[in-house]
Amino acid sequence: MSGSSDGGIELTVEGAHKRDAGRGIARLPESVRSELGVLSGSPVIIEGERMTVVKVWPGDDDGSTVRIDSDTRANAGVNIGDTVTVRAGSVTEANTISIQPMEPLPGTDEYEHMVRTRLVDQMVQADERTHIDGLGTFRVLSTDPDGPVRVTDRTDVSLLPRTEDSGGDTSDHQTGATEPQNAGPAATETGVSYEDIGGLDEELDRIREMIEMPLSEPDEFRRLGIDPPSGVLLHGPPGTGKTLIARAVANEVDAYFDTISGPEIVSKYKGESEERLREAFDRAEENSPAILFVDEIDSIAGSRDDDADMENRVVAQLLTLMDGLEDRGRVVVIGATNRVDAVDPALRRGGRFDREIEIGVPDEGGRREILDVHTRDMPIDDGVDLDRIAAQTHGFVGADLASLTTEAAMSALRAKREREPRERSDREGDDTERSEDAKVTQSDFDAALATVEPSAMREYVAESPAVSFDDVGGLGEVKQTLTEAIEWPLEYGDLFSVTKTDPPSGILLYGPPGTGKTLLARAVAGESDVNFIHVAGPEIMDRYVGESEEAVRELFERARQTAPSIIFLDEIDAIASHRGQGNEVTERVVSQLLAELDGITENPNLVVLAATNRRDMIDDALLRPGRLEQHVEVPNPDHDAREAILDVHTDGKPLADGISLSALAAETEGFSGAELEAVVREASMLAIREAAEEMGPEEASERADDVTITAEHFQRALAHKAER
Repeated sequence: MSGSSDGGIELTVEGAHKRDAGRGIARLPESVRSELGVLSGSPVIIEGERMTVVKVWPGDDDGSTVRIDSDTRANAGVNIGDTVTVRAGSVTEANTISIQPMEPLPGTDEYEHMVRTRLVDQMVQADERTHIDGLGTFRVLSTDPDGPVRVTDRTDVSLLPRTEDSGGDTSDHQTGATEPQNAGPAATETGVSYEDIGGLDEELDRIREMIEMPLSEPDEFRRLGIDPPSGVLLHGPPGTGKTLIARAVANEVDAYFDTISGPEIVSKYKGESEERLREAFDRAEENSPAILFVDEIDSIAGSRDDDADMENRVVAQLLTLMDGLEDRGRVVVIGATNRVDAVDPALRRGGRFDREIEIGVPDEGGRREILDVHTRDMPIDDGVDLDRIAAQTHGFVGADLASLTTEAAMSALRAKREREPRERSDREGDDTERSEDAKVTQSDFDAALATVEPSAMREYVAESPAVSFDDVGGLGEVKQTLTEAIEWPLEYGDLFSVTKTDPPSGILLYGPPGTGKTLLARAVAGESDVNFIHVAGPEIMDRYVGESEEAVRELFERARQTAPSIIFLDEIDAIASHRGQGNEVTERVVSQLLAELDGITENPNLVVLAATNRRDMIDDALLRPGRLEQHVEVPNPDHDAREAILDVHTDGKPLADGISLSALAAETEGFSGAELEAVVREASMLAIREAAEEMGPEEASERADDVTITAEHFQRALAHKAER
C-alpha cells in the first residue's frame, strides 16, 4: 500500500467475494478506510485506465488490496493483479437516467417496476455497466446530471429495449464481460467472470499464471531465454467447471477467444478434419493475443493405433500445430477432458500441453462458494442455512449444485402456484409484484436434496441414508467400533494427524444372516453424513474377461471423486472367495480388490465396509492388516439386545396395555434381528386382519384409531414362526 500526491492510495486489485458480484461495491481494509476518511456505504473513486465510483464495504485485514467484481474492473479498465488508485469521492442524486440491457429481455414493460426498485441506492455513470439482481447487466446510456450519480426512489429511470440487431457489443446477461475498448478490437466476450467460479481459487491462480503471463508479458520469457508455455490441459470429472474456467480466463484476459468442440472437427472427407483445425489456429494467430479452447479434446486426440487412420491424422495435425505456436505469436491452447488417460501421450509433454491441472470435486468450503454464486440473485428466506447444505452435499460438483439450486427454486414456484388460487381474491398488484413475494426456503432446499444426487455416482446409486444408530437395537460394542473407525477420522482428523495414526482402511462385518450387518452399514453412513455406495457382490461379476475388474476400478474411482464415502460390499464372499480353486474370474476380481484396497490408505475419507455370513470363504489376503483389517462380529442378540430391537420395531405402534417387551425378549431366545422384525410385522398383520374381518373399508377408516396390537397377537405370531 502506498499513498499518492492527490490523496489517493495505491492498492492491488483482487477478485470480489462470490456473493458480492454485481453489487457495485469495493471492499477496503479498515486501515485504508481510516486513511481515506470514508465510512461503510460512502462513495470512493477507483482509477485504473479509467475512473469509476463505487460504494465502500468493510474488507479483509490485508491493507494492500481492494476487492472489486468484474463489472467494476471493466468500468475501471483493470484486471486482477493490476494496481489502482483509490480515493474518497462524492456523488450527486440522479434526476434521470437511461439504461439498456446488454442482452435482450423478453419484453420491457413488465420489468420496468423491477428495474426502478432494484436500482435504488446504486452509484452509476454514463458509458458504464451496472448489474441488476435477477435481470443481468445493463449499460448506462446517460445521466442527469453528468458524472457519478446515485439512484434514488425519486429518479426517473428510462429502460430502453434491446434487440438482437440493435448493434454494439453484447455480453452475457448474468455477469457482463470486458468492454471492447478495454479488451481491444479482437476481444471475444464470453460472459463469465472469476466471480462465477466457486471453490477453485487455487486452480484459477495456476491457470492464470500459465495463460495471462504468456499473453501479456511474452518479452519476459524471451529475456529469460525460454519459450512461453503453449498449452494447459484441464482434466477432471464432468461438471467440475473446466469449460467455465476457460471462458472466465478468456473474459478476464484481454484476448480473443475461440472454441473448438472436438466432435465438430471430425469430417467424413479425408483431409477436411485437419483443414478445420488449421483454420482455427490461423484465426487465433490473426487475432492474437488469443486463447484457443479445445473442449472434449479426447474425442479428436485419443491414443493413436493402426486401425484409426482419420484419428491418427488429426492427432498428428494437432501435434504439428502446437509445435508451431512459438512462431505463431501469442496463442495459448486450453484443452479440457474428463478422460485424460485417453489423450495421446505425445500431446502430454512439455512444449505442447506444458501443464496438466486437475479440476476435482469441490470440498465443503468450495461447495459453499458455489452455492453463493448460484444463489446471489435468488430471493432466499432468512432461514436458509447454506453452510448446512454445503456440508450435506458430499460428492456434488458445480453442475450438481447448480441443479440443486434450480430445483429448490422450482419447488418454491410450485408452492407459490399452489397458494395463488387461495390468495387471488385477497391480493392486488400486477404479476411482477406477486413474483417478488416468492422466496426460496429451507424446505425447498430439503426437497431438492431429496431429488438431486451427485452426477458422478448416479450409476452406483450413492445415497445418504436416513438411518441412524437409534434404528439399530442393541449391538453397543459394534456401534462403538464403527464410530471410532469411521466417524472419528472425519471429525477428529487433527488428532489422527498429530499422533500419526492411520484409521482402518477396511472393516469386515460378519455373523449369521439377519443380525443387522447391512442396517449397521447404512446407520454408520447416516450418522457420519457421508455418501453411501451399496454394491452387492454378485452385481460386480461379468462373464466377459476384464469387465468385472473394470467394474471394481470404476467403483473405487467414483468413490474417491465423491469422498468422503463408504463403499459397502454386501455378500463379499460371492466375489472374494479363496483363489486357486479354478475360478479365473474370481481370482482376477480378488487381485483387483487387493490393489484397490492397498491404495485406500492414501485417502482417509474413503472407507470400505464388507459384510458376509461366511467369513471362512473369503481369501486370506483380503483379511490381513491394511485391507479389511478390522473384523467385527455381529452376533445374534442377547436378551437385552432383543428387548432393544423389539422396542425399535414397536415404536409408534398401538400396543395394548400390559404388553411386556422384556417377556417377549425372553420368549424369543435365538432369534435374529430380522426374525424379531418379522414377528412384530406378523402381529401387526393379525391385528389388521381382525379389524378388516369385523368392519368394511369405510368403517375401518373411521375407526382406525381403535385398532390395538395385543399380547395374543404376539403369541399367535410366535406360534406361526415356530410352525415354519
